[in-house]
Amino acid sequence: MKLELKKIVTHPGGAHKDDLLGVAVLIALSGAEVIRRDPTEEELRDPAIAVVDIGGVHDPETHCFDHHHFPREHPPTCALSLVLDHLGLYEDAKQFCEWLEPAEWFDSRGPKKTAEHLGVARSAIPKLLSPLDITALRRFASKSELKPGDTLYEFMRFAGQDLLDYLRVARERLDAIAAQVSHVDVDGGALEVIFLPRTDPIMDEPSNAVKAYVRTLSSDRVAAIIYPDRRGDGYGIARYEDHPRLDFSRTNDEPDVHFAHKSGFMCKTSATELPRLLALVEQALSPA
Repeated sequence: MKLELKKIVTHPGGAHKDDLLGVAVLIALSGAEVIRRDPTEEELRDPAIAVVDIGGVHDPETHCFDHHHFPREHPPTCALSLVLDHLGLYEDAKQFCEWLEPAEWFDSRGPKKTAEHLGVARSAIPKLLSPLDITALRRFASKSELKPGDTLYEFMRFAGQDLLDYLRVARERLDAIAAQVSHVDVDGGALEVIFLPRTDPIMDEPSNAVKAYVRTLSSDRVAAIIYPDRRGDGYGIARYEDHPRLDFSRTNDEPDVHFAHKSGFMCKTSATELPRLLALVEQALSPA
C-alpha cells in the first residue's frame, strides 16, 4: 500500500509513542515530509495532508487522525490506533502487538489509570522505558520539520516499515497455521496443549506463531505450546503465559530431552511423536 501524501502535520512540543509511531507508519507509506506545528483549516480539509494527534478532527477520508476530542467514556485509543484502523490493520495490531493496549491507555488515561488497568504499581510505568524510547521521543520533540534523508526521518521510516512488515508476516503466519489442540489430564479437569506440526520449509519463529494462534482462541485452559525446533529435528515445549503447574526442568534427565531451562519455562527434545511430547508435558506437571 502507498499513500499519496505531500505533507504530514503533527503537534509541536512533547512527543509520545503514539504520535511518533503514527507518523512513522505514514512516512513508510508516503515518504512525505513532516511538519510539527498546529494545522491550518485548509490542511485539515486537504486529503493530501495527513494531520496526526492534533486538530480536533478524526476523519480518515481527509487523513485527519486526532482522538483528543473523543468523549471521556470512549474506549482508550491513540493516534497510532486511528492510523492503523484506517489501514485495516488495527485488529491485527491489537492481537499481535501487546504493547499497543498500554500505549492507548497511557495516552488517553494517563500513567495512574494505565498502571491500575495493568495491575501494577504506578512506579512501574517509568521503569518500562528504555534509552531508545527516551532518545527517539526527545529528538522528535526537538524538531520543527523532518525531511527524507534526515537521520531521524530515516529511523522513523524504518520503524514504520518494520511495524507494517511485522503485522503482514504475523497475519500470513496465522492464516497458514494448522495447529492441533490436545489435552493433558490433571486433577480438576484437563489442560490444553497446542501442538504446531513441522512444515517444510519451517516457518520463521514458530513459537511466536503458535502464541499468536492461541490468542485467537476463547479458551483459558491453554497451559503449554509445542512447536518445531528451528535448530534441530525435534520440538520445543514451553509453558504458556507462565502457567504455574508446569516446570520443564523436571524433564532434564529424560534421554530425549537435550535442554531443559533451569527456570522451568521450556525444554527442547528430539522427540517428534505427539504422544511422547504430551508425556513430557505430563512429566513437567507440578503438584497442585
